[in-house]
Amino acid sequence: MLYSIIPLAFFIINIILNYKLFLSYGFISKKQKDEDNVHVRYNWFLLTSNIYLLIDMSWGLLYEHHERSALFPFIYSLTVFYFIFMLLTIVSWARYIVAYLYNKGLKSSILVHTVWALFTIGLLCLIANRFYHFMFYYTEEHVYVGLNGRNISFLLQIAFYTIITTYMFVLAHKTIGRQKIRYQAVAATSMVLCIFLTLQILFAFYPFYAMGLTIGISLVHSFVEMDEKKEKDIHDHIASSMAEDYEAIFYIDIASGEYLSFSKSQKYMSMKAKANGKDFFKDALESIENCVCPDDWEYAKSFYNKETMLKNLEGKKSFSFKYRVLIDNKPRFFLFTVMRESSGKYFIFYEKDIEDELIAEKKQKENQKKTITFSQIAESLASNYDVIYYVDIKDSSYVCYQANEIFGELQVNNSGDNFFEESVKNIPSVIHAQDCDQIIEFINRDNMISTMESHKDCSISYRIMVSGKAQYTRMTIRKSSDGSHFIICVENIDEEVNREKQHLKELKTEKELARRDELTGVKNKTAYNELVASVQGNIDKRLDYLNFALVVCDTNNLKQINDSQGHAAGDEYLIAAAKMVCNIFVHSPVFRIGGDEFVVFLCGDDYSVRYELLNKMNKLVLENNKNKKGVILASGMAEYDPEKDTLVSDIFERADKEMYENKKNLKKK
Repeated sequence: MLYSIIPLAFFIINIILNYKLFLSYGFISKKQKDEDNVHVRYNWFLLTSNIYLLIDMSWGLLYEHHERSALFPFIYSLTVFYFIFMLLTIVSWARYIVAYLYNKGLKSSILVHTVWALFTIGLLCLIANRFYHFMFYYTEEHVYVGLNGRNISFLLQIAFYTIITTYMFVLAHKTIGRQKIRYQAVAATSMVLCIFLTLQILFAFYPFYAMGLTIGISLVHSFVEMDEKKEKDIHDHIASSMAEDYEAIFYIDIASGEYLSFSKSQKYMSMKAKANGKDFFKDALESIENCVCPDDWEYAKSFYNKETMLKNLEGKKSFSFKYRVLIDNKPRFFLFTVMRESSGKYFIFYEKDIEDELIAEKKQKENQKKTITFSQIAESLASNYDVIYYVDIKDSSYVCYQANEIFGELQVNNSGDNFFEESVKNIPSVIHAQDCDQIIEFINRDNMISTMESHKDCSISYRIMVSGKAQYTRMTIRKSSDGSHFIICVENIDEEVNREKQHLKELKTEKELARRDELTGVKNKTAYNELVASVQGNIDKRLDYLNFALVVCDTNNLKQINDSQGHAAGDEYLIAAAKMVCNIFVHSPVFRIGGDEFVVFLCGDDYSVRYELLNKMNKLVLENNKNKKGVILASGMAEYDPEKDTLVSDIFERADKEMYENKKNLKKK
């Protein structure tokens, strides 16, 4: 009875300690964040451990009455399950460690495959033990006897735990702070399991491994799970405190785009923004036309791209931009700041309403201006303009000023009795023919007086003719402080306009380049995702979408070429592969969506002869394969079926499956 009480007590302790984990994360990974997958893996370890404890308890309870023949089948079955779930605890523990380290490399793969191999061998040994006893057996009196096979199985598990313990202690030595303590706790848990498994060899009729599991689980609970929860609570508290100074703070996973937000602002709440989501960049772009001032739509959209944000953060801790957001249908300037979290895996994105600050800053500047003399204002203006006209509103007389280019002082250039009449006469000879009418209307005296009653200033851009060439110019009109004169400023903005044109051209080129694969010149994964989103949108709206097919291509031998000839040769191989695909499917866009994977969106003329084109490429590949030179490219094609297909991804998966079949056949040949 004492034997059974110990595993039962440990089972109850484990349930009390970890029931919240079971409820919060469960046992199914639903493409969650890496941190959540860690908890799912840990729940599996807890589950296998608790089942082991129940089996150990049941075995101890029944074994006390082993002399009863009726109980023997149950005792024997529990013994088999005892070994199976002991092996499963080490499998689930190894998988938890791999997830905890966020490691998907070769070492982790070897670790997981090795532990599954141990489990498989153990399972086969237990099956074989039924016919040839080398793990354990029961005497005629139903007394349990452990054999050398059992000890060897335990020693292999001990060796495995020893390796994990050593590896985790080495990692702990390389880290600092709270993470170091967590690594040490995981290492200590592996060491405890190792020690108590050793004791289990020596004392078969004591539940030492059950003790080791419970001590290890308690260590992880105290120093890993609770410590991470405490750290998360601290982070949430900090984020909540910072949210008081900002309208909203977003925490964005750079790789997946998943995000969480913190906000205490009523302004932000009124915008009905999502608190979390799967794709920050997509959601942000979709919300712009509902929440942003229309004049700022294009400017705002230019920032919500992962590659753009990463580029703007190169060599910087953060970068900021601002535009107008509609709050209760009124535009207010918001400042947006992006920075990268210390681990490099997340963006931290801040939103702040700066409308009141800008208004206060503007008032402060206006107050400062009042302290400056009129002559200083005039000279300051003249340094920024080519010509300033000082026009009397009543009689239309004027004085024209120009700034001294060396000293910045005002000099009278000319004067006249009627600015408006003289301007109308001179306009045809100075202004570009296409801009004459709008300039005449703009400088109409009555129109100017009417406009200035409701505006502080107004301006117009136009072209003047200089030596037969058009030159962009801007005219700005203000009223003097006493309301008696118009101050008309003229400036050359030709360089500014050309710079803006160049900027728009570069921006267009930059956007195009952002959708091009740098190595091969074909379209990249971003462009492919945009195409898929567009096609999916039409399918979702049940539009009669055009016939199309997807061809998925994957190069063979790339890793071998990289390893034997270097990455430069591998790059040339990829370029040749892209060229082959483009030369076959001349009328269809080609995308590079992975290291050695290409997708062709077949439509139009190419779609109508798709089988001929695919056969043409396959023949070329077979010829290259036979001659052992040139590109070897596996491919598969799938067509859109309007009656069956609702997702583009389904079409891709069919084509991908065909490609892998083709790849296997090529390798056989």
